[in-house]
Amino acid sequence: MLLEVLQERDLPEIFQVISEYQEHLLLNPLFIALCHQDERVRFHAVCCFGRIVPAIADKDPEAARVVMRRFLWSLNDESGGIGWGAPEAMAEIMCHSESLRQEYLHMLISYMREDGDEPFQDGNYIELPMLQREVLRGIGRLVQCHRSEMLGRHLAGDVATYLQSSDQEVVGLAIWCLGMLGNGTDSVKIKPFLGNETEVTLYIDDVLQKPTVGQLAENALQLIGTHANSSH
Repeated sequence: MLLEVLQERDLPEIFQVISEYQEHLLLNPLFIALCHQDERVRFHAVCCFGRIVPAIADKDPEAARVVMRRFLWSLNDESGGIGWGAPEAMAEIMCHSESLRQEYLHMLISYMREDGDEPFQDGNYIELPMLQREVLRGIGRLVQCHRSEMLGRHLAGDVATYLQSSDQEVVGLAIWCLGMLGNGTDSVKIKPFLGNETEVTLYIDDVLQKPTVGQLAENALQLIGTHANSSH
């Protein structure tokens, strides 16, 4: 029933449908939907998590933490799973819940970082390109929602390392994030990708879009220029 709704309806209608259910009853169907082959279903499931888990957090913080830990566990090598959808769903939840963002944002960031020396072991670097795409979509979404807070996390260097990826969609998503972060020194690294025709899957304003890496590079350079001008 929920899968059909996620597949056939638009977000406002989906939110209307899920508002008629108790939040905890929706969790398992949504976890299943994150692994669906249809991109629309997966994206709609991510958005629903962003609605219901913050609502749970307001009433029962520990129940919300259980959901976040379930995502973290799914990304853990020992879980035996792959954690499809987990980075994006966690990010969407954190966009709408300040308390969960304070508690779990460092974990999402850790998926971009290698383990450092003993006192600095904060890295849980994810090597699978398909999941790297999800991490970058999640980071980008959080920059959209809470840019100044994300700038305070000094992420541009972590994101820029993905420009060296052999997966061109990972590269495109990194460029998308860098444009929103608006660090002028990244322009030089982005320019070589201007002609790149690889398509990237992105949801922008709740619509599935397929910009090319080149288009994302063009937009990113414009954004960086805008941020540079506004800071003078």
